[in-house]
Amino acid sequence: MTRQNRRGDREAGVESGRAKRGDAAKKAPGPHYAGHRARLRKRLVMTRGEGLHEYEALELLLAHAIPRRDVKPLAKALIARFGGLAEVFDAEPAELGSVAGMGPVAVSLVLLVRTLMVACSASGMRARDWLSSPGAAVKFARAKLAGAPRERFMVILLNAKNEVIGHEVLHEGTVDRAAVYPRRIVEAALAARASGLVLVHNHPSGHTEPSAEDRAITRSIVEACRTVDVRVLDHVVVGRGGHFSLAEEGML
Repeated sequence: MTRQNRRGDREAGVESGRAKRGDAAKKAPGPHYAGHRARLRKRLVMTRGEGLHEYEALELLLAHAIPRRDVKPLAKALIARFGGLAEVFDAEPAELGSVAGMGPVAVSLVLLVRTLMVACSASGMRARDWLSSPGAAVKFARAKLAGAPRERFMVILLNAKNEVIGHEVLHEGTVDRAAVYPRRIVEAALAARASGLVLVHNHPSGHTEPSAEDRAITRSIVEACRTVDVRVLDHVVVGRGGHFSLAEEGML
């Protein structure tokens, strides 16, 4: 056999090996979750998310941060740990990171979605009449404050038509108390030329029933605002479990 023939045989063998490996790769099944994930994406696009379970929606989100792993168990673990999808997005970074499988990229993606939710809620309530669409403002207040680890006190500022013109977090307290000064509330209203306002604060415990102290500070703020002709329309307490409106309950 000539040298040229031997080289030709070697090259043919190499090509044959490559072809076999290529055929094997085509026949080899992908990861077991790939088909499931593709079906979920198809359902998402076709139905705009209608009918997806909470864990399935979260699974699709996590797949962007963890593409090479089955994240269904992680999605279910997060919902079980925090009690629901909304509560997952309310969780603090350290809480999310404490769940096995949640690395920095996955944590940052969940926080990004929460940030976008707050921004969309704020945009949705701006220039709306508080009295005719309180749900939009409450949704914003919950997105903004409900998952905070410390108590925060916010004012939503309204014009003469009760339209939302702005909002401001004025105080952040300890885990169970916010230092709220009526004079600071009045200053914020006057600076924005607001005619009315809504008070909002969160209870990190998750329970939204207002305390005796909550009711007392509300009365003090109402009296202080009355001296400058600024109306207090409501005081809303928010938590992971929902919200409590003092106006709706006849406590204002």
